[in-house]
Amino acid sequence: MELHNLRPAAGSTHTKKRLGRGTGSGMGGTSTRGHKGAQSRSGYSAKSGFEGGQMPLQRRVPKFGFKNINRVEYKVINLDTIQTLADSFNVSTIDIQFLLDHGMVAKKHLVKVLGRGELKSGITVTAHAFSSSAIAAIEKAGGSTNVIAA
Repeated sequence: MELHNLRPAAGSTHTKKRLGRGTGSGMGGTSTRGHKGAQSRSGYSAKSGFEGGQMPLQRRVPKFGFKNINRVEYKVINLDTIQTLADSFNVSTIDIQFLLDHGMVAKKHLVKVLGRGELKSGITVTAHAFSSSAIAAIEKAGGSTNVIAA
């Protein structure tokens, strides 16, 4: 195999349909648009969602739910993750900068600590929010929590 005889796999490419190139091409005359009507004319474009007069889907399906504009979204870190980080990097303090440096969160994220897993060592954890079970587990293990303003 050399560069000059490289070809796409058989059946993987298709030739473009050349419309309006005479009757001999089989695509001449009306150029596959049929006779008369808006769709045969140049400049025609259907409205998005238009179903030929039938009640369109976006009006047939009922509306439900809402978007809470005051929602605060947090990046979640669990206690088992904090314990793993503390063990592998031998630290007693975990804050936002530490999580940022190790790729756990992005700069724009708000961090909330949740109580999944167990904490074996007393660690000082700094985050934007804590669940009540996380606070209880951290204090039981001899650590402390610091809440920072968002």
